[in-house]
Amino acid sequence: MVFEEKTMKSDKLYEGKLLNLRVDTVEIPDKKYSKREIVEHPGGVAVIPVTDDNSIILVKQYRKAVERFLLEVPAGKLELNEEPRETAVRELKEETGYEAKKLEYLLEFYTSPGFSNEKIYLFLATDLVEGEPTPDVGEFIETVKYNIEDLIKMVERGEITDSKTIIGINFAKKYIDKKQ
Repeated sequence: MVFEEKTMKSDKLYEGKLLNLRVDTVEIPDKKYSKREIVEHPGGVAVIPVTDDNSIILVKQYRKAVERFLLEVPAGKLELNEEPRETAVRELKEETGYEAKKLEYLLEFYTSPGFSNEKIYLFLATDLVEGEPTPDVGEFIETVKYNIEDLIKMVERGEITDSKTIIGINFAKKYIDKKQ
Protein backbone atom coordinates (compact mmCIF):
# COMPACT_ATOMS: atom_id res chain seq x y z
CA MET A 1 0.00 0.00 0.00
CA VAL A 2 1.21 3.52 -0.80
CA PHE A 3 1.01 5.94 2.14
CA GLU A 4 1.68 9.20 0.30
CA GLU A 5 -0.36 12.34 0.85
CA LYS A 6 -1.69 14.20 -2.17
CA THR A 7 -1.81 18.01 -1.84
CA MET A 8 -5.25 19.27 -2.80
CA LYS A 9 -4.77 22.93 -1.82
CA SER A 10 -1.95 25.10 -0.50
CA ASP A 11 -2.42 28.46 1.26
CA LYS A 12 0.51 30.79 2.06
CA LEU A 13 -0.07 32.39 5.46
CA TYR A 14 3.20 34.24 5.93
CA GLU A 15 6.25 35.21 3.85
CA GLY A 16 9.27 36.41 5.81
CA LYS A 17 13.01 37.03 5.41
CA LEU A 18 13.99 33.71 7.00
CA LEU A 19 11.01 31.45 6.33
CA ASN A 20 7.50 31.11 4.93
CA LEU A 21 4.46 29.39 6.44
CA ARG A 22 1.81 27.58 4.46
CA VAL A 23 -1.11 25.28 5.24
CA ASP A 24 -1.70 22.38 2.86
CA THR A 25 -4.93 20.46 2.60
CA VAL A 26 -3.96 16.87 1.82
CA GLU A 27 -5.79 13.71 0.89
CA ILE A 28 -4.52 10.94 3.15
CA PRO A 29 -4.41 7.23 2.22
CA ASP A 30 -7.86 6.44 3.69
CA LYS A 31 -9.36 9.04 1.27
CA LYS A 32 -10.01 11.56 4.04
CA TYR A 33 -8.61 15.08 4.21
CA SER A 34 -6.26 16.68 6.69
CA LYS A 35 -4.32 19.92 7.16
CA ARG A 36 -0.52 20.17 7.28
CA GLU A 37 1.24 23.29 8.60
CA ILE A 38 4.53 23.61 6.71
CA VAL A 39 7.47 25.90 7.44
CA GLU A 40 9.36 26.58 4.20
CA HIS A 41 13.06 27.28 4.75
CA PRO A 42 15.78 27.85 2.10
CA GLY A 43 18.12 25.41 3.85
CA GLY A 44 21.42 26.00 5.52
CA VAL A 45 24.87 24.73 6.28
CA ALA A 46 26.73 23.68 9.40
CA VAL A 47 30.51 23.56 9.62
CA ILE A 48 32.64 21.47 11.98
CA PRO A 49 35.93 23.38 12.32
CA VAL A 50 38.69 21.09 13.65
CA THR A 51 41.97 22.74 14.62
CA ASP A 52 45.43 21.18 14.24
CA ASP A 53 45.39 20.28 17.96
CA ASN A 54 42.01 18.50 17.49
CA SER A 55 39.93 21.17 19.18
CA ILE A 56 36.54 22.12 17.80
CA ILE A 57 35.53 25.73 17.26
CA LEU A 58 31.97 26.49 18.37
CA VAL A 59 29.92 29.63 18.74
CA LYS A 60 27.88 30.64 21.77
CA GLN A 61 24.74 32.52 20.82
CA TYR A 62 21.47 33.51 22.46
CA ARG A 63 18.53 31.79 20.75
CA LYS A 64 15.23 33.54 21.35
CA ALA A 65 13.13 30.53 20.29
CA VAL A 66 14.43 28.55 23.28
CA GLU A 67 15.19 31.54 25.55
CA ARG A 68 18.78 30.54 26.29
CA PHE A 69 22.37 30.54 25.10
CA LEU A 70 23.37 27.56 22.99
CA LEU A 71 26.74 26.19 21.95
CA GLU A 72 26.62 25.44 18.23
CA VAL A 73 28.82 24.66 15.28
CA PRO A 74 29.06 27.67 12.95
CA ALA A 75 26.04 27.65 10.67
CA GLY A 76 23.79 29.79 8.53
CA LYS A 77 21.14 29.84 5.87
CA LEU A 78 21.67 29.48 2.15
CA GLU A 79 21.31 32.74 0.27
CA LEU A 80 19.44 32.87 -3.05
CA ASN A 81 21.45 31.03 -5.77
CA GLU A 82 24.25 30.21 -3.32
CA GLU A 83 25.79 26.75 -3.31
CA PRO A 84 26.14 25.05 0.11
CA ARG A 85 29.97 25.07 -0.11
CA GLU A 86 29.93 28.86 -0.66
CA THR A 87 27.63 29.28 2.34
CA ALA A 88 29.93 27.12 4.47
CA VAL A 89 32.98 29.23 3.58
CA ARG A 90 31.09 32.48 4.22
CA GLU A 91 29.52 31.42 7.53
CA LEU A 92 32.75 29.96 8.94
CA LYS A 93 34.57 33.24 8.22
CA GLU A 94 31.73 35.51 9.44
CA GLU A 95 31.05 33.67 12.68
CA THR A 96 34.53 32.54 13.74
CA GLY A 97 37.05 34.43 11.61
CA TYR A 98 38.59 31.12 10.54
CA GLU A 99 39.17 30.06 6.95
CA ALA A 100 39.62 26.42 5.98
CA LYS A 101 42.24 25.24 3.53
CA LYS A 102 40.27 21.98 3.38
CA LEU A 103 36.46 21.84 3.41
CA GLU A 104 34.87 18.40 3.05
CA TYR A 105 31.17 17.78 2.42
CA LEU A 106 29.88 15.09 4.81
CA LEU A 107 26.11 14.74 4.49
CA GLU A 108 22.78 16.51 4.44
CA PHE A 109 19.78 16.04 6.71
CA TYR A 110 16.33 17.45 7.43
CA THR A 111 16.02 19.21 10.78
CA SER A 112 12.31 18.65 11.51
CA PRO A 113 10.55 16.99 8.55
CA GLY A 114 7.27 16.72 10.46
CA PHE A 115 6.62 20.41 9.80
CA SER A 116 9.56 21.92 7.89
CA ASN A 117 11.48 21.34 4.68
CA GLU A 118 14.71 22.81 6.14
CA LYS A 119 17.76 20.84 5.02
CA ILE A 120 21.23 21.26 6.53
CA TYR A 121 24.42 20.51 4.58
CA LEU A 122 27.22 19.46 6.93
CA PHE A 123 30.88 20.18 6.21
CA LEU A 124 34.16 19.35 7.96
CA ALA A 125 36.67 22.22 7.96
CA THR A 126 40.35 21.48 8.60
CA ASP A 127 43.73 23.14 8.06
CA LEU A 128 42.30 26.29 9.60
CA VAL A 129 43.76 29.77 9.35
CA GLU A 130 42.73 32.12 12.15
CA GLY A 131 41.29 35.55 11.39
CA GLU A 132 38.80 38.10 12.68
CA PRO A 133 35.07 37.26 12.78
CA THR A 134 32.71 39.53 10.85
CA PRO A 135 29.24 38.69 12.18
CA ASP A 136 26.10 39.96 10.49
CA VAL A 137 24.49 43.15 11.78
CA GLY A 138 22.48 42.26 14.88
CA GLU A 139 24.34 38.96 15.36
CA PHE A 140 26.14 38.66 18.70
CA ILE A 141 28.35 35.59 18.88
CA GLU A 142 31.16 34.41 21.11
CA THR A 143 33.70 32.03 19.57
CA VAL A 144 34.84 29.22 21.88
CA LYS A 145 37.16 26.23 21.53
CA TYR A 146 36.80 22.81 23.19
CA ASN A 147 38.60 19.51 22.95
CA ILE A 148 36.54 16.66 21.54
CA GLU A 149 36.44 14.60 24.74
CA ASP A 150 34.95 17.53 26.68
CA LEU A 151 32.36 18.04 23.94
CA ILE A 152 31.30 14.39 24.02
CA LYS A 153 30.79 14.68 27.79
CA MET A 154 28.85 17.93 27.37
CA VAL A 155 26.50 16.20 24.91
CA GLU A 156 26.03 13.28 27.32
CA ARG A 157 25.24 15.68 30.19
CA GLY A 158 22.69 17.56 28.09
CA GLU A 159 24.76 20.75 27.99
CA ILE A 160 24.78 20.75 24.19
CA THR A 161 21.27 20.32 22.82
CA ASP A 162 21.43 21.65 19.27
CA SER A 163 20.93 18.76 16.83
CA LYS A 164 23.28 19.93 14.07
CA THR A 165 25.99 20.42 16.68
CA ILE A 166 25.48 16.98 18.20
CA ILE A 167 25.70 15.42 14.73
CA GLY A 168 28.78 17.52 13.99
CA ILE A 169 30.52 16.56 17.22
CA ASN A 170 29.97 12.87 16.47
CA PHE A 171 31.48 13.26 13.00
CA ALA A 172 34.40 15.25 14.44
CA LYS A 173 35.06 12.47 16.96
CA LYS A 174 35.24 9.89 14.15
CA TYR A 175 37.54 12.16 12.13
CA ILE A 176 39.88 12.77 15.08
CA ASP A 177 39.94 9.08 16.09
CA LYS A 178 40.95 8.09 12.52
CA LYS A 179 43.66 10.76 12.46
CA GLN A 180 45.32 9.56 15.68
